[in-house]
Amino acid sequence: MLSMDISIIIVSWNVKDLLKKCIESVLKYSQNVGYEIIVVDNASNDGTSDMIKQNFPQVKLITNKENFGFAKANNQGIRQSKGDYVLLLNPDTEFIEDTLSKVIAKVESDKKIGVLGCRLLNQDRTLQPSVRRFPTIWSQIVILLKLHKPFPLLLDNYLAKDFDYSREQKIDQVMGAFFLVRRSVFNQIGLLDEKFYIWFEEVDFCRRVWKAGYNVIYYPHISVVHKGGESFKQQMTLTKQAWFFRSMAHYFLKKKERDHG
Repeated sequence: MLSMDISIIIVSWNVKDLLKKCIESVLKYSQNVGYEIIVVDNASNDGTSDMIKQNFPQVKLITNKENFGFAKANNQGIRQSKGDYVLLLNPDTEFIEDTLSKVIAKVESDKKIGVLGCRLLNQDRTLQPSVRRFPTIWSQIVILLKLHKPFPLLLDNYLAKDFDYSREQKIDQVMGAFFLVRRSVFNQIGLLDEKFYIWFEEVDFCRRVWKAGYNVIYYPHISVVHKGGESFKQQMTLTKQAWFFRSMAHYFLKKKERDHG
């Protein structure tokens, strides 16, 4: 049994069946480490809360009466968590191997690691790209105007198409689907910025981690299945586009203040 505890925070919204599989996989593949699971449910109407209470009485459940978004809901869980490490985990992920003890051993071996991401796989076990470089205003304009549809090369640098997923590396940012953070990092730089309703909150956090002198690491020796992904292929609704635009604007305004502060 490893002595370092880890808190797993899962923010859920109307994904009861995926969440059930996610928790079952964590329980199955986390035998050698002390951990807690905290589910923050953002006002689901699909019976998520009842499912948790009936099937996983050991899981701490926070039930919101409205959808607070990703950053605020994660912060609710983080504030109530007790682990030396905090894993922000999407409900559409599944562990397929001993995961927690391996990532804890890794971050314990290098005190400069502030955030760690792992190898994400699609459901058919093919590689899912999960590493990106920090966004530029240009790259986000390309996305908003869908210029990458006829000209995909425009996003090659932002999407890190040249990234070698077989090697452990320092990187700008990792996808928030599996996002391991040292408790001491939260204590030093604060929690997620709740002005991000959805999108850019983990990007902003990674930038703050780097500025504080820690590293963001991609660790390929652990794999987790992520049923999401390929978000650029999905059609955005007007509401989602508005969320994206507001988060993007907030991110670049913060970046400008930091760069000139």
